Amino acid sequence: MPALMRLAVVLFATGLATAALAASADGFKAAYAKAEAAENQAGALKNQWTTTEAELKAAKKAADAGNFNDAIKHAQQAEALANASIAQAKEQATAWKNAVVR
Repeated sequence: MPALMRLAVVLFATGLATAALAASADGFKAAYAKAEAAENQAGALKNQWTTTEAELKAAKKAADAGNFNDAIKHAQQAEALANASIAQAKEQATAWKNAVVR
């Protein structure tokens, strides 16, 4: 349950950050870089989600079309998903101990 609460907080914070960023190429580049860094961290933990990759592709596609509002939203969603996958990997790394029959 704690992982779901963290995910909710991250998604809420992502929505607030969207309003704060100006819809520009620079704003997109910053959001995409953060999402990519989180996705790389998830990859290092061997827990990348396909939904994260889909959001990154959607962000790039929107940016290529010049729609930076949508591009930033997709990049921030990708970051939130990557952070959730990181939290899941960390939680699952220790959760198995609780499942072991003693």
